[in-house]
Amino acid sequence: MSSIDACLAGIEKVNQRILDQPEEERRRHIRERSLSVVVPDLATAFDMRLTLDGLVDVAPRPVDQPAPRPQVRVTVDSDDLVALAEERMDAARALLGRRVRVDASVGDLLRLRRLL
Repeated sequence: MSSIDACLAGIEKVNQRILDQPEEERRRHIRERSLSVVVPDLATAFDMRLTLDGLVDVAPRPVDQPAPRPQVRVTVDSDDLVALAEERMDAARALLGRRVRVDASVGDLLRLRRLL
């Protein structure tokens, strides 16, 4: 099991990949969304916003603490989150293998796929 700090570092790596995209590409694929990454094995959720400036306002919270419903919710174990962030795991295979669960509209899923 990875730590909360390792998960935050993984989220930062994903953020850097987003920011490495040309601004024109980000404008084409990003629609501002509230996002929550739920990590059940740590009983933690990471709430944030996806914007043209990347992932902002990243804040961990206990999963049993109430929070507004996000527009996109990703559920993943800590080790898998870190592996995805470090590109040691393929996102499509993780989704198909049910190691990652994404609750979002179809449009949001397509945009996220292109972005990441």
